[in-house]
Amino acid sequence: MARRHIVDIFVPCFVDQLFPDTAMNMVKVLEKVGCDVRYNPNQTCCGQPAYNAGFFDEAREVADKFLEDFTGDTSHYIVAPSASCVGMVRNAYQDIFVKSSKLVQYRAMQKKVYELTEFLTDVLGITRIEGASLPGLYTYHDSCSALRECGIKAGPRELLSHVRGLELVEMEDNETCCGFGGTFAVKFEAISTAMAEQKVDNALATGADYIISTDSSCLMHLEAYIKKQNKPIKTMHIADVLASGW
Repeated sequence: MARRHIVDIFVPCFVDQLFPDTAMNMVKVLEKVGCDVRYNPNQTCCGQPAYNAGFFDEAREVADKFLEDFTGDTSHYIVAPSASCVGMVRNAYQDIFVKSSKLVQYRAMQKKVYELTEFLTDVLGITRIEGASLPGLYTYHDSCSALRECGIKAGPRELLSHVRGLELVEMEDNETCCGFGGTFAVKFEAISTAMAEQKVDNALATGADYIISTDSSCLMHLEAYIKKQNKPIKTMHIADVLASGW
């Protein structure tokens, strides 16, 4: 009998508060492929908002708590439905812990942190979720964090290529930022909105029914523009797509 992988899930704060179904669908997918999923209710944020805003002391406090919450058995994987948060833990934490006595502890954890799709494809070697189906055309948004911080590009497309009824139509500039950028959207609202407009227009030009991505933060930003402008396209997180139809 194949060994079951033990997975500690990290549910980012905005997913927990705004998109809880996405977190539940991640659990659904992980359990379907045979993982033993565990959740630590003490978890909070990865510290990215504070870090990106320059509040490094506050970010360090949150990072210390994350390390405490997720440092246990090093055979456990840590999986999240957000490349943005995974990128924070995998990359920015190196700066936070570089001169810390906790660096060795962090390095052990760092090797086990994965975004959902890269865990499925790169760790488990899974490119098909049996029973997944969603009729329609989709275009894919490569989030900055997924592409540039985590090197994720082919895996999500491979998983989606096996979703029954779903067909990919690539949009122009699919690797261009959507304009969210966390606090960037607050500090530079006009630029952020213009970037969302460009991304949505490129998606609409494909005739797609859905914009799909690994990151709820990007999708939240695009969805707000879509709803405000009453555009005929929807957004979906890839976890929600992979959990559809079964």
